[in-house]
Amino acid sequence: MTAYTPAARLRRAAFIGVLCAGLTVTATGCGGSAEDPDKGTNGVGKLGADKIEDQAKAAATAAASVHLSGTLVTGGKTFTLDMRLKADGGSGEVKSQSDTFQLLRVGEQLYLKASAAFWGKSDSAGKLGDKYVKVPENDPSYKQFRGFTDMHVLLDGLLGLQGKLTKGPYTTVGHTRAVPVSADAGKSGKLTVSLEGTPYPLLMERAGGAGRVELSEWGKAFPLEAPTQDQTVDYGSQLPTTKDGKDPGTGSPAPSKSSGSGGQGSGQGATPGNG
Repeated sequence: MTAYTPAARLRRAAFIGVLCAGLTVTATGCGGSAEDPDKGTNGVGKLGADKIEDQAKAAATAAASVHLSGTLVTGGKTFTLDMRLKADGGSGEVKSQSDTFQLLRVGEQLYLKASAAFWGKSDSAGKLGDKYVKVPENDPSYKQFRGFTDMHVLLDGLLGLQGKLTKGPYTTVGHTRAVPVSADAGKSGKLTVSLEGTPYPLLMERAGGAGRVELSEWGKAFPLEAPTQDQTVDYGSQLPTTKDGKDPGTGSPAPSKSSGSGGQGSGQGATPGNG
C-alpha cells in the first residue's frame, strides 16, 4: 500500500477539487450535479418544437390583451407599429417613411388621426391635423386600417410558421427566459416563447427580414375610450381625399400575405388589410 504524506494528500485533494469545478457532470464522484436548465420554468422548453408553437398560439388566442411593437415589411415598404390591442378594439401608432397614423377602434367605430400634411391642401386639411377622423365602415380604407386594431387578425398573421420546426438553445427576451422555435433553420421565420408563467409568444421574426415584432404586456388592462366630440371630425359616408388626391386607404399600411421578402405566397400568414 502506498503511503501518502500530508502534503501529497493535500495536493491530491486540491487537484480533484479543481477538476470537479471545471467539469459539468452529474456523477456523484465530484459530490454534486449540473443545475437543471428547466428549473423554475413553465416546462414548455421540454416539449418538441411543434408543441411549443402550439402552446404559444393557444396562449395568444386565450389572452385578453397584448402590446405589439416592431416593424413589418410589405411591398418593399417598412411600417413601424406600436399598438395595444384587445378583443373589442385597440389603439396606437402605425408609421411609414412618409406618414404617421394614430389609430383607435372602440367596438366597430374606427378613428384615424394623421398630420395635416397627410390630408393635403384641401380646405379641410387644416382642421384635421389634430383631430380624430371617423372612418366610415363602407369606406375602402376601413378594412385596411381596422386590421391593425384587431388583436386576433394581427396575431394570426404574425404567428404562423411554415416549414420544418426546430428548437434552439434557451435565450432571453428582455428579462424573461425564453425558447426560440425556428422554421427551416430560421429561413422561414423564428418565434420565441416565454419559459416563465404562461408560454406567451414574446418575439416574432419573419422570414427574409420581413419584420421583427415584440409581444408584451399580455393580459394587461388598458383604457379604451372614444375621443370626445370636440376631438372628432365626422365626414359622413366617405373620408376626404389625401395630399395625392387618393382615398386614405390607397397605399395605406395594409400588408397582405407575405413571403420572406414581403411579397406574395410564402404561407407566412395573412396580415392586416387582407381583403
